[in-house]
Amino acid sequence: MEVHSLHRYGQASLDTLLSSIPFYKAVRLRDQWQYDLLMSYSRIIEYRPGEIVLEQSQPDQWLYFLMRGQLAVVVGDESQSRKVVNYITPGEVFGDLAVLIDHRRTATVVADPHCKSVRVFATDFCVFGELRDFTQITLATKLEYYRNMVHNLRWKLEVYRMTYPDQSFASNHRKVKLYMGTKGTLDELVSLDEQARALARMLVYWNLEFERLSIAPREHFDYQSMIALGD
Repeated sequence: MEVHSLHRYGQASLDTLLSSIPFYKAVRLRDQWQYDLLMSYSRIIEYRPGEIVLEQSQPDQWLYFLMRGQLAVVVGDESQSRKVVNYITPGEVFGDLAVLIDHRRTATVVADPHCKSVRVFATDFCVFGELRDFTQITLATKLEYYRNMVHNLRWKLEVYRMTYPDQSFASNHRKVKLYMGTKGTLDELVSLDEQARALARMLVYWNLEFERLSIAPREHFDYQSMIALGD
């Protein structure tokens, strides 16, 4: 693993690197000051093939966005029983569950050994402060983040529903009500936060079920091989 300060990148290069991440792209286009503030709390991390990015059960207050490569999400208490349950592709956010509901990591994230390199963009979530605190991060920026997060959570849960339609709880995320009020308001932010927390708890439950049942959509992806390549 190599951690890089953003100072080593020129502004144009950094903007190009982040163009694949909808949240940062939207913030940059709307508010350069907010974008620069987020950059001051961020860093870029390079991982080798098979290297562990996040470890299950560990606390963490950082948000991660995949910029290049692919990551595998694996569950299980012991390495020999861990199974791949999902993949993370460029532009996706991960690590958001632990930050959102103050929960320890529910899965291990590993750099795909078939990728020559994996690049991750990380931001310290402490800059966001409390939900109603707009001292540093504005309402507009928080709304942008929470809209993206809710969209991503719903998308992940929908993928699980389609993959495992026989699970009794597979469609529960569809019962979480959408916000129907005025856009761009504190009420919308509060609603998005409530939606995100409800969806996050459902995703945590899915991860626990994956671990309990040892089910995975692509079991040929061998966890032991990933770890060996990362050593």
